[in-house]
Amino acid sequence: MEWAAMGAVDFENFVHELASVSGQAILPFFRTALGVEDKSRGAVFDPVTAADRAAEQAMRTLIRRTFPSHGVRGEEFADESPDADYVWVLDPIDGTKSFIAGMPAWGTLIGLTHEDHPVYGMMHQPFIGERFYGDGAQARYRGPAGDRRLGVRACPALEEAVLMTTSPLLMGEADRALYVEVEKRARLPRYGGDCYAYCMVAAGHVDLVIETNLNEYDILPLIPIVEGAGGLVTNWEGTGDLSGGRVIAAGDRRVLEAALKVLQGG
Repeated sequence: MEWAAMGAVDFENFVHELASVSGQAILPFFRTALGVEDKSRGAVFDPVTAADRAAEQAMRTLIRRTFPSHGVRGEEFADESPDADYVWVLDPIDGTKSFIAGMPAWGTLIGLTHEDHPVYGMMHQPFIGERFYGDGAQARYRGPAGDRRLGVRACPALEEAVLMTTSPLLMGEADRALYVEVEKRARLPRYGGDCYAYCMVAAGHVDLVIETNLNEYDILPLIPIVEGAGGLVTNWEGTGDLSGGRVIAAGDRRVLEAALKVLQGG
């Protein structure tokens, strides 16, 4: 990816600035008596907070000022120029349920696509002060543990795998039954994490993440991080089409293929 083609802007510093302004908008709300609105209209509880909207608006303002020809897709507001060559994909608080419960397993997702292909992504956790970011070729960490390159770990079999999903209850009955068959074989299944689970794949602590019903802004910013660390992200059929929301991420192709076989009823 030739970032210079985007103009006379230090691209990586710009993404870090996006992360900083979003964090400044979010942190005054975390672990405070903020109001929560349910977006579900009576279906599965889907909360949104004032922090989500404040953070996304701050990022959109900075993008418009710096890259006026770019599009933006986000969770809280209408798309802007969605057919542009470059489109930013924003999820101001991925893990809102953890956020409103005072748990730190949430993060701000910032992604960039070029001609619909994800080319850069960052996950920022401002309360802890961690940033995971990548461009598909490499991925890095910046936070309390220092600044380092990220890399997945080897995992040859499901029986050796640390497996994560946000919650099996978010899956439909048929998908949940398939997921449970993978979980039965895993060494250590854990629930929760949202975006953090994918970053832990990139950091070499988790081997598999299996989820359903993901939106574009839930996963696109994480793909360049996982792939940049040497991992893989596919749908449950093993292809790159994630539009159906059924996603699996893995650090080792062997464990990915073993999980896919189970998820496909094998």
